[in-house]
Amino acid sequence: MERYCGGDARAFDALYTRVAPRLLGYLTGLVNDRATAEDLLQQTFLKIHLHRDVYVRGADPVPWMYTIAHRTFLDEARRKKRARVRLASDGETLPEIPAELDGGASHATVELDSEQPLGKETLDALQKLPQAQREAIMLTKVHGRSHAEAAVITGSTPGAIKLRAHRAYESLRKLLGAKRAG
Repeated sequence: MERYCGGDARAFDALYTRVAPRLLGYLTGLVNDRATAEDLLQQTFLKIHLHRDVYVRGADPVPWMYTIAHRTFLDEARRKKRARVRLASDGETLPEIPAELDGGASHATVELDSEQPLGKETLDALQKLPQAQREAIMLTKVHGRSHAEAAVITGSTPGAIKLRAHRAYESLRKLLGAKRAG
């Protein structure tokens, strides 16, 4: 990262090759749609490029990049939630159509961080969790970030991340247990 900040364009290729698969896995886990995750990844690297001058040299760049990816996801989530008010031809307001980030993904599995793929059942269960819990479990359990790193990425505290991950596990056990029992 330091070489890239210093103007070495080839260093970006090495940085992208090393970090992009992990960021893509993280974003895919958040949105449950590969195409949307790839778009968010490109936006993330554009932001990294545009803001490389604020990177603190000597610091581990990975948590900084995860933070940018996380903020990019939040920006997209907010953008999707903003619904335009449409009017019917007679002037009455039509019902609002909720925006979803999942894009209707129908992949049987999604590879995350070059590790064992999560099955569709698990991905579907993850999407049912509150966003904060899903982020905590994706960062700490799927991507191996420490509670402190996950807290920095999400703008939270390590204790809050630990609690959210625990609650997410409990919810996942119930969701997946109910599916298997039914």
